[in-house]
Amino acid sequence: MKAERTHILVCTGTGCVSAGAFEIISALNKELKLHELQEEILVVPTGCNGFCQNGPLLLFQPEDILYQRIRVEDIPFLVEEHCLKGRPVPRLMFVPPGEETPVPAMKDINFFGRQKLIAFRNRGRINPEDIKDYIAFDGYLGLAKAATEMSPEQVIEELKTSGLRGRGGAGFPTFKKWEICKAQADTPKYVICNADEGDPGAFMDRSILEADPHALIEGMAIGGKAIGAEHGVVYVRAEYPLALERIKKAINQAEENGLLGENILGTGLNFHLTIVRGAGAFVCGEETALISSIEGKVGRPRPKPPFPAQSGLWGKPTNINNVETWANVAQIILKGGDWFSGIGTERSKGTKLFSLVGKVNNTGLVEVPMGISVKEIIFEIGGGILDNREFKAVQIGGPSGGCLPASLMDMPIDFESLGSVGSMMGSGGLVVMDEGTCMVDMARYFTDFLAEESCGKCSSCRIGLQRMREILSRICEGKGKEGDVEILEELGGVIKKTSMCGLGQTSANPVLSTIKYFRDEYDAHIKEHRCPAGFCRKLITYSILKDKCVGCGACLRVCPTEAVSGMKKQVHKINTKKCIRCGACVEACKFGAIHVV
Repeated sequence: MKAERTHILVCTGTGCVSAGAFEIISALNKELKLHELQEEILVVPTGCNGFCQNGPLLLFQPEDILYQRIRVEDIPFLVEEHCLKGRPVPRLMFVPPGEETPVPAMKDINFFGRQKLIAFRNRGRINPEDIKDYIAFDGYLGLAKAATEMSPEQVIEELKTSGLRGRGGAGFPTFKKWEICKAQADTPKYVICNADEGDPGAFMDRSILEADPHALIEGMAIGGKAIGAEHGVVYVRAEYPLALERIKKAINQAEENGLLGENILGTGLNFHLTIVRGAGAFVCGEETALISSIEGKVGRPRPKPPFPAQSGLWGKPTNINNVETWANVAQIILKGGDWFSGIGTERSKGTKLFSLVGKVNNTGLVEVPMGISVKEIIFEIGGGILDNREFKAVQIGGPSGGCLPASLMDMPIDFESLGSVGSMMGSGGLVVMDEGTCMVDMARYFTDFLAEESCGKCSSCRIGLQRMREILSRICEGKGKEGDVEILEELGGVIKKTSMCGLGQTSANPVLSTIKYFRDEYDAHIKEHRCPAGFCRKLITYSILKDKCVGCGACLRVCPTEAVSGMKKQVHKINTKKCIRCGACVEACKFGAIHVV
């Protein structure tokens, strides 16, 4: 069979698909056929490669040349220049923020070059809907090793040596969960993949499912071998249609190839996988609520103990890990626990996936060694803050994580360090904020989300979060009172101590961390009726600076309430009684003449 001289890898993760990736694949195939190149060049749809902001993305291999933000109308020129004439097209390449020279090779782009891939190792390099691609990159060798060469005890011991901790929340040692579940006499036993990713701005698990679903299947089958479970469940939220489609196809292909089902690889190992779609409740990310949902009940947490490893699905021993955790397992078994434990810090081993979003130049998905600093992720991988503004804070760990100030940017990211400053690793959401972010409003935003998503079982969480939301809303509206901050701190402490599940216990983190590190902003809102970030509408006033206004009329034309007045080429004015503080004039003015206080 003749090998193609070039592979064009097209990202078809959710972000790129929404930007037209499938249409680009059709255009590529059509153009290649037009030039009779279809036998020489293969177009391969891949999963997400992490550089989400710059999609759709095309990677030409073996040249390693990456093209970004491709449109269908770019395809004829790109095929003619690159495929026919062998001339790369600089104008379609990535240009780092603040620079003018494009970077052709993917490996030379800081966003990619600074990462270390394990869970996301097949990012953008295989067709996630073709099991042969996965097998070509050592796929299922970890399962083969576990099934033919290792006892369940040896598998668990390898996990213990690796130091792998759960990547979905508190970082509980993975081997310990497996060990407890294996030790139970009751049968049958179950393994569950928690793919109910509900954090705002988080898409790590979804991207693994879309890019490398067999990594999850292989890890779960190894877990079944270790624990003594013949049945597994993948719990995926229904809002992930592409991930659902790809994991379904992957399960079918694994069964057809004897890698799932009865007598796997002829070893006597039996393991079956089914999929359950979640309805999108944030609380179902908590393991006992997830189990209730699978059983057809309302998704609400249960008291612990007993823990799921002792009594979980249908009252039977059950082990639950999230997608990222499972995706690490096969590589650990294949390469050894010592290999994995050689990455990261003393107590936080391996790598971690983060969704990097917010006021940062390069948003997307990154996998980095544990112990990397906040500064390295934001400024070296993320390319710094948008519009060269000042970095103010970062929220790590999803809506239940803490907001950390710029003064902590040199802090290493690991389980212990984050816990010591009032935050948490969580699933890995990382939201970057600049000088224009109001930290009181940010606390209000996350509290509003958590109050809406509270299952309502604990009155401390149900009522406490509602009360916190009311107080924060008042403060943002300029109606804050002396003592409000102290009430928020007291409420946060009560919620933390008295909520039953981990989600409730951490739900006050956004408020408590912003009070701890940004107390001056709370005081400014309450005592001075002023928003230092110039964000809270009812606490700011717009005026026009005489020395900067040129009378161009741009602000006048966009004002929806006709609050701006003035003759052409004369200094304009803003009627503060008419002004609704929408910010349209600030965006329209190109001379920095709008003053916000």
